[in-house]
Amino acid sequence: MKHVLVTGAHGFIGRHLSSHLAKSGFLVSGLGHGIWPESEASRWGVSQWINGDIGPSNLGLLTRQAGTPDIVFHLAGGSSVGAAVQNPREDFHRTVVSTAELLDWMRQHLPLAKLIVASSAAVYGAGHSGRISESAALQPYSPYGRHKHMMEELATGYASDYGLKIAIARLFSVYGPGLRKQLLWDLCAKMESQQGGITLGGTGNELRDWTHVSDVVRGLATLGSVAANSAPVVNIGTGTGTSVHQIAAQMTSEWFRDAPAPSVQFSGHARPGDPFSLIAENASLTKLGFQWEHRLTDGLADYVRWYRQNGRET
Repeated sequence: MKHVLVTGAHGFIGRHLSSHLAKSGFLVSGLGHGIWPESEASRWGVSQWINGDIGPSNLGLLTRQAGTPDIVFHLAGGSSVGAAVQNPREDFHRTVVSTAELLDWMRQHLPLAKLIVASSAAVYGAGHSGRISESAALQPYSPYGRHKHMMEELATGYASDYGLKIAIARLFSVYGPGLRKQLLWDLCAKMESQQGGITLGGTGNELRDWTHVSDVVRGLATLGSVAANSAPVVNIGTGTGTSVHQIAAQMTSEWFRDAPAPSVQFSGHARPGDPFSLIAENASLTKLGFQWEHRLTDGLADYVRWYRQNGRET
């Protein structure tokens, strides 16, 4: 049985990835931050979990306890543009420092393993329209995007200089059951406590490539086949952009199926660090034989149902 290590396994995408890998026959261990009882970790497919920083001590301990991994999925790091703007030092530590620690530990102790690094479309920044290819200019303009770019540069350097087999995934707007932040979560919370109309930030015309987490983790799992010392980059996106206004309309229609949906207004003020349009050119992913399975309309309906059942839980 092959062994995989997932950093950030306690997070939204990390949980779904761990579950997918375990169901695919892998032994999964995890490292990152989060109090996770053994029974709960096991429910998500994680056989061994360490709550702590990504560094030589914890990486060595996990390897001694769970064995040497064949593949490492690096999902740990900052996950919020807003949080990075508010506390850039913390985001730098979470994203850049953790990546440097992992790469140097692998250089010394795990040189033959493959590494899949989860980055973000935020590295593309602003000024793009239509589908964005992996070769497009990188113009991050938030601390979040710049730190993801630094992470990619570190990975590329270690692949080139030390021969580590690495692939970099640029994730777009990932959503699905378990996501407790960002637009869908905020919109559901507003609908749940709705009194009168609903107001969201931005103009409503912002375009995003919405990707269901169950599809995203399948995409991540395919990248082991292309990991190399050239550190190829692959967009994990559908290639279709949907405006925030359209998302809000679908969500309110689903929530208020038996009653008139309230009006949704937009403040006209974009959040600091948010590009207007981020849509993937996904030819590289398609060449790997990957196909998207979840339609956005179905995924949004599923999210509303999940929130109604679980939204109040902490």
